[in-house]
Amino acid sequence: MLDIYLPILTLIVIALAFAVGSTVFSRLVGQKRPSEVKLAPYECGMPPVGSARERFSVKFYIIAMLFIVFDIEVVFMYPWAVMFKKLGLFGFIEMSVFILILLVGYVYVWKKGALEWE
Repeated sequence: MLDIYLPILTLIVIALAFAVGSTVFSRLVGQKRPSEVKLAPYECGMPPVGSARERFSVKFYIIAMLFIVFDIEVVFMYPWAVMFKKLGLFGFIEMSVFILILLVGYVYVWKKGALEWE
């Protein structure tokens, strides 16, 4: 049984050794010149200004949830695409119904104005 998992275990050990070795090596050899600019927080190309307690619009969260919902549909399309020839016409009709339901949802969200960013 160990023979089956030995290559996986070896790969994990090599990956961990590489990660730890790279970190230790960069600490030993790398230059250490901290400055105020290097130590400042940085996110999304914008310097942090204002309070961390800033409130976001509900529109932001709605668009984020819609992105996730319509992005996750692709996860269901990969197995269908792999098995496309075996599923035949039945699989094609099933995926067409699935995409039609998603399209109806997308049109509904669009008509409601949930995708408008104002």
